[in-house]
Amino acid sequence: MVNKRWTAVAAGILLIIFAGVLAALFPNIMEILINREVSIREGGRAYGWWKEPPVVPHMNIYIYNVTNADEFLNNGDKPILQELGPYVYLQKWDKTNIKFNDNGTVSYNVRKRFEFSEELSSGSEDDLVVVPNVPMLSATSQSRHAARFLRLAMASIMDILKIKPFVEVSVGQLLWGYEDPLLKLAKDVVPKEQKLPYDQFGLLYGKNGTHPDQYTIFTGASDISKYGMMDRWNGKDGFKHWTTDECDNVLGGDGSIFPPHINKDSKLKVFDKDLCRTLPLVFKEEVMAEGDVPGYRFVPPKDVFAAADRISSQSCYCPAGPPCAPEGTFNVSRCQYDSPVLLSFPHFYLADPTLREAVIGISPPNEEKHQFFIDVQPLMGTTLRARARIQINLAVSQVRDIKQVASFPDIVFPIMWFEDGVDGLPSHVTSLLKMAVDVPPIARAALSGALAAAGAIVLLGALLCLARAAKHQEKLHLSTPLPPGASKQGNINPGFQGSMK
Repeated sequence: MVNKRWTAVAAGILLIIFAGVLAALFPNIMEILINREVSIREGGRAYGWWKEPPVVPHMNIYIYNVTNADEFLNNGDKPILQELGPYVYLQKWDKTNIKFNDNGTVSYNVRKRFEFSEELSSGSEDDLVVVPNVPMLSATSQSRHAARFLRLAMASIMDILKIKPFVEVSVGQLLWGYEDPLLKLAKDVVPKEQKLPYDQFGLLYGKNGTHPDQYTIFTGASDISKYGMMDRWNGKDGFKHWTTDECDNVLGGDGSIFPPHINKDSKLKVFDKDLCRTLPLVFKEEVMAEGDVPGYRFVPPKDVFAAADRISSQSCYCPAGPPCAPEGTFNVSRCQYDSPVLLSFPHFYLADPTLREAVIGISPPNEEKHQFFIDVQPLMGTTLRARARIQINLAVSQVRDIKQVASFPDIVFPIMWFEDGVDGLPSHVTSLLKMAVDVPPIARAALSGALAAAGAIVLLGALLCLARAAKHQEKLHLSTPLPPGASKQGNINPGFQGSMK
């Protein structure tokens, strides 16, 4: 019986120790479970959401309509711009040609389909706008270092084809493509190896429904720290445009998933082939998404598009040397067939104020409306909400030998800006994320608390039983009758004591 009680004492102590060990190791156990759950693998819960995202991204497009093109060209007036929009497109994304590789990566193509929403838009795709003639101004800007007779020949060709620095096109044509006489001419006369891969011009030409690019990302199965990060783009591990490996590598997420277990010191990276680089993001603030799911908001650093003469590390993005892109803009001409395209944030947010002051009609930038941000659930690495906001500008250079643009000053001319975003996740997704956030701490407290309480009860009960048993034994010892002639004071015979006296 005594042995059983001591066994109960040992069991109680072991339960209390196990409760402490469980409390200490529970976060690690949950981390292992989360890592397995979010990794991209066939049959996994995350795989279906990754393959066909359960969201409908919206792309809101704003066009800068030029209202005084003639006065700008003939009189030198500042261009007056009228911001039109938003023109809203609903998107459907899915991944095709999925192939898992032996090195912990998966390769695939992305198919994006855009559907115009007249109900959500402030205008129609048939709206006419006057915008800079991007093919022409790109050609003239590129020719400024060519021989003079070539520039004069270009001016004659443009005269014959009646090409002007501004064109009037519909919104649909500007975005999705229209026939351009210069591109048509180039198709006929330019050598095959130098031809452009398209015969129409559109700011989003060739992006609706096509999916030629191959992406290879890490699944997270072998290294969770690279989960969702790009390993190869079209078989390459870099853009092959920039002067350092750090600037040139493609290691970044697509903006929908990031490695789990994010903290406020984490630096996230977003890969975007149109941006021609990865965009770093840093923590800004804590947010609360729909369904009371907590998240962290990450935004680009304020110096992400800093001028190379101000921050020397940016010189890697200016391989040709000065002059480099102005403060707050990024030169993507190397991945836009040498067209002098500069990207910035909308309304020249975080850019040199003189860029916005060179035109009339663009209101001062507003952080809430024009900042690029992504809200991420830090435990799972899942994007909760996003606003990818970018403005497309054309860096126009004056070329005096081409009469059509002889009066066109050096200017960064804004053309449009877009906001590509997701407002939130479906309720069935947010409810699972909420459970993933709320349940583990409760389960940890409940399990470790229950085990500790059970151990304490068993230990206390066993100790009480042992104490009662010891007391009972003592009573039995005190109440036992003395043998004949024994004394309570040492069992000495009284007669013997008298004889001693």
